[in-house]
Amino acid sequence: MEKIAIYCQLIIAISVINVWVFRYDNIVKEFVQYGLSDLIRNIVGATKISLSTLLIVGIFYEKVVLASSLLMAFLMICAQIAHVSVKNPIVKYIPSFILLFLSLFVAGVNHGMI
Repeated sequence: MEKIAIYCQLIIAISVINVWVFRYDNIVKEFVQYGLSDLIRNIVGATKISLSTLLIVGIFYEKVVLASSLLMAFLMICAQIAHVSVKNPIVKYIPSFILLFLSLFVAGVNHGMI
């Protein structure tokens, strides 16, 4: 299970970095749609990129994995709420839902629950 959790950590980190660095124009549009400020967008982005970095660091230093995966899961719950608030189509919910599930899986494995 530990190897699968490590692959999940990489998937989460790479996905988040891809969206927040290489597809940032989409993020800007989404946050405008949600009615959230540039400051909130920048805080969320910096937090997600930092947590992604910690998930990668967690491959070598396990102590940071539980907190970073649970915080990432929290941000993915917030993303789900944002999608609901603007009544996005279901397809828009899927990426953050998958990352939520993967984050909880990583936390569960790291904490010894799975």
